[in-house]
Amino acid sequence: MSQNKVILGSEEWCSFPELGIPTIKARVDSGAKTSALHAINIAPFIKNEANWVRFDINPIQNNLKTVIHCEAPLIDKRIVKSSSGFREQRYVIQTILEIGDSKWPIEMTLTNRDSMGFRMLLGREAMSGRVLVDPEQQYLLGQPTTDNLKELYKNSEKASTGLRIGVLASNPELYSNKRIMEAGEMRGHEMHFLNIKECYMRLDADTPEIHYRGGIILNQFDAIIPRIRPSITFYGCALTRQFEALKVFCLNSASAITQSRDKLYSLQLLLNSGIGIPTTGFANSPLDTNDLIKMVGGSPLIVKLLEGTQGKGVVLAETKKAAESVINAFKSVNANILVQEFIKEANGKDIRCFVIDGKVVASIQREAMPGEFRANIHLGGTASVIKATMEEKRIAIKAAKAMDLKVAGVDIIRSSKGPLLLEVNSSPGLEGIEGATNKDIAGEMIKAIEKNFKIK
Repeated sequence: MSQNKVILGSEEWCSFPELGIPTIKARVDSGAKTSALHAINIAPFIKNEANWVRFDINPIQNNLKTVIHCEAPLIDKRIVKSSSGFREQRYVIQTILEIGDSKWPIEMTLTNRDSMGFRMLLGREAMSGRVLVDPEQQYLLGQPTTDNLKELYKNSEKASTGLRIGVLASNPELYSNKRIMEAGEMRGHEMHFLNIKECYMRLDADTPEIHYRGGIILNQFDAIIPRIRPSITFYGCALTRQFEALKVFCLNSASAITQSRDKLYSLQLLLNSGIGIPTTGFANSPLDTNDLIKMVGGSPLIVKLLEGTQGKGVVLAETKKAAESVINAFKSVNANILVQEFIKEANGKDIRCFVIDGKVVASIQREAMPGEFRANIHLGGTASVIKATMEEKRIAIKAAKAMDLKVAGVDIIRSSKGPLLLEVNSSPGLEGIEGATNKDIAGEMIKAIEKNFKIK
């Protein structure tokens, strides 16, 4: 019987003639039960008194400009659990799969696979009884050349050019920056990566300008997404202010980023908005060390550098003597520090709520490595999907509003006194939260810009 089965490698090219997809690269995964097709702009509708669904797809991997409009009969809505444990309700369609010289009907779920490498996942239900998989091989049924792809897709619609959007950041290879660029291109916008260090300004009452790499003038942007690392906050915010002066929409304003980077000032703003934080002390003189320790409930306690980020410059002092030593050591080098009560019952966990345009779009729980108290992903912490409570969402939204941030990563800790706010990040990373939730957070950021320009 095995002689009649199609032998596939771990990656193969296939087609869906009923959907108008001449070829698409698929990940062949016998470990996945359900097949999945990348789809955006998914919308159910009625056709001939039957349920149908229409959707768009960018079928070529790493080509975000070619789009195909598809529609298919809707056969089901199903809860699918991803490999990361995230549960999502998806539309299910049935269509003909062509692979090599064989074809048969398969069921597929429709989902946004922007954060995945492959536009198509072929699962074991679609292969059962028909396929043998050799995981060490690839493209056993052949693969198209670049010219073949261009010919096959020459009549497909090109994604319409939308807004001209710049990502103002330092590292084009950073996951978050790459995802924002991809998400913008996927939605038909002209995306440009602008390296902060290669931008410079002309301050002039009549013709203010921003120049780039040898004199290119950057005055024709519709929107800017600032992704400013802490070490370059001053210059990055100066550039953002210059774009604002040129009437360019900035997803986070320079003033909002600046105040979010000042840990002390941001805590004062949050408290003024009625948001609870762990008890915190701030002093200038080493002579006040003992009273500062008492003020936050004694040891163990947290000592934070005001200029620290991503968990750097944060120390847990487990005894009063250790606290005195750490505080005095920082003071001896004129470092500004906060002293904060240690929430032991949190067990090295915190909640990251990702807020975009006044709405919590995703939440994860971050857990520190064994022996570590800081849950930051950059320090080896792990992320898992969690449902934030209504109170935690309320705090996150209120905090982003207090800081005047359209995009914010809000960190909350669960204490015996209820949820307390730790920090508000104006350039939150996407890798941990997209990886854990399978949500298109970068796309939500682009949608927030579209909303400003009233683009649907």
